Amino acid sequence: MKKIKLSKNLSHTWFIDLDGTILKHNGYIIDKKDTLLKGVKKFFNQIPKKDKIIITTSRKTKYLKKTILFLKKNNIRYNQIIDNLPYGERILINDIKPKNKLKTSISINLKRDSGLLKLKI
Repeated sequence: MKKIKLSKNLSHTWFIDLDGTILKHNGYIIDKKDTLLKGVKKFFNQIPKKDKIIITTSRKTKYLKKTILFLKKNNIRYNQIIDNLPYGERILINDIKPKNKLKTSISINLKRDSGLLKLKI
């Protein structure tokens, strides 16, 4: 189990990939339907309500409406979806707060389609 340690007095912005992290990778193409991975609902319920959630995906815009309907049906909360991203690495660059040396970025790589069962906030 990997514990994500958050600063208690700050809000957070979550950038979470869609396929292979929240949903079965390419299930919408291979199976003709989306499948929620294990632990996703429980993990999303742990995210503080004041936090922002941005879902990132390489899915084309033409699939966005069906994706949004699936997420709503499964009560997966988010603030924004960024679609049509290129395949490959996603890089997050942020600063360190000078006063308390707080590192303001966290990166976690998961095995594809393993779900979020092994993550805890």
